[in-house]
Amino acid sequence: MSLQSLLESRLATALGNAGIDPAIGIVTPAANAQFGDFQSNAAMVAAKSQKKNPRELATSILNYLQVEDLCEPPTVAGAGFINFKVLDSALSDAVNRVRNDACLGVTPVPHAKTIIIDFSSPNVAKPMHVGHIRSTILGDSLSRIARHLGHHVITDNHIGDWGTQFGKVIYGWKHLLNRDALYKSPIDELVRLYREVNALEEHDPVIKETVRGELVKLQQGDVENLEIWKQAVALSWKEFEHLYALLDITFDERLGESFYNDALEPLVDRLLAHEIARESEGAVCIFFPDIPALQEKPCLIRKSDGGFLYATTDLATLEYREKRWKADAVWYVTGSPQQLHFEQVFAAGRKMGIETDLRHIAFGSILGDDRKMMKTRSGENVELGGLLREAIERSLAVVEEKNPDLSKSQQEEVARIIGLGAVKYADLMQHRLTDYVFSWDKMLSFQGNTAPYLQNAYVRIRSIFRKAEAEGVEILPAPISISESAERALALQILKFGETLHAVLEDQRPNLLCLYLYELADTFHHFYEACPILKSEGGIRSSRMALAGVTSQVLKIGLGLLGIGVPERM
Repeated sequence: MSLQSLLESRLATALGNAGIDPAIGIVTPAANAQFGDFQSNAAMVAAKSQKKNPRELATSILNYLQVEDLCEPPTVAGAGFINFKVLDSALSDAVNRVRNDACLGVTPVPHAKTIIIDFSSPNVAKPMHVGHIRSTILGDSLSRIARHLGHHVITDNHIGDWGTQFGKVIYGWKHLLNRDALYKSPIDELVRLYREVNALEEHDPVIKETVRGELVKLQQGDVENLEIWKQAVALSWKEFEHLYALLDITFDERLGESFYNDALEPLVDRLLAHEIARESEGAVCIFFPDIPALQEKPCLIRKSDGGFLYATTDLATLEYREKRWKADAVWYVTGSPQQLHFEQVFAAGRKMGIETDLRHIAFGSILGDDRKMMKTRSGENVELGGLLREAIERSLAVVEEKNPDLSKSQQEEVARIIGLGAVKYADLMQHRLTDYVFSWDKMLSFQGNTAPYLQNAYVRIRSIFRKAEAEGVEILPAPISISESAERALALQILKFGETLHAVLEDQRPNLLCLYLYELADTFHHFYEACPILKSEGGIRSSRMALAGVTSQVLKIGLGLLGIGVPERM
């Protein structure tokens, strides 16, 4: 149990003995260190129901509070805050428990859930672009953190592998395909085919009708068209896999739209038969008269021409996931513009009897310097592969300048770790709902709240250990002993790791972990300046080395949960 949890447990007992609801005994890190290390506003919360002055109530609660082994005598401040200052001995014990814990003080969730996380979802025959960054990186980090806390996570890449674009791709494949170009750069060739056929359609109604016929043949199971479609999907996925491998991202499933195609018509027929859906002007819709925000926004599941929609596929996907995995929750990591779509799908799912906890993990947009959607100079979407390569190339220039003694292969590996980490962290450090301006200079800076700053903090700590070994400094096994204020600050920050991870999942906000790691690195730098490590002696040196070692482990594991690696040298 963490120190914060211990204080909460003791406070809950005191509240119960005082005739107050123990559930309100929440303890949080103190907002101002001059008042202590932790605080609680329980007396202020209870004052109204108890019909007492908050400060007087807080004082009476202290009579029941037994924390002598953990804290100095608690104090009451302000309007009725109860403040705790942890004893050096208790802080030493707590950080030593973390040091000797493989999980670094992170307690698993008491009730693990099965969570399906749906993210990334690129479209076949199109390149992944900058718009896929947020879904891909955010979804991966949430998956890592949820698993680390003990949840059973299934990651599903619901790729867009079915739709009207395939009529154009198939026509282009049959009449315009350059096979050498296809095998050299499959997605570029598929995009070229799509664009050229699209242009031809605008001037030739015969071609337009032929293209539509190719799509119909595909939907009806034509052998030749199905084979072309399968090749397009396989070639696209091969390129996607290359990017995922570069980003160190894997999926448990990649069940695309096509997987659910045969389930769509039976689903609509069943919803009509059960009067969950009804016809309206030739189309089939699910209406929500009991939901004010959706009363005039029904969920369309079949068009008047018989075509199905994304909502239809999403409902079929929901049913499949519930039957196969019996998931407790499904998280959809997609942009904020899809909010209405998911409100409709979730409401429709509830009418169908689906009780799974459904969440839309929305996020904002990545903007260019003009604060508009990030595009190339020609107005095209910025391709993700090119952006990642540029991140590595820019990092390599910095690494070559700062570390000319490293071998070429070492420089390239460090540049890969720094460049990819910079892109990921620049995205994850934002509140997910905000838009942000993409800036190479900011994300690759070694100063401020950036991945290179945190990676450098880790490398700096490990260099202390290398220096000790090189100089023959004897580091004896010894417990961490806290006495200096800078040691206290670092130990308290280390102890926040577990609570921070749990807080991340409460609202699916990895930026909380980013902020924690930045504050940890900053706190370590203050500790490093205030408390000599290798120049100290005996047990003090061993204690400070151990404290530095725990810090490096938390930095490494914390960044790893964001999908970011750390080099051993920079």
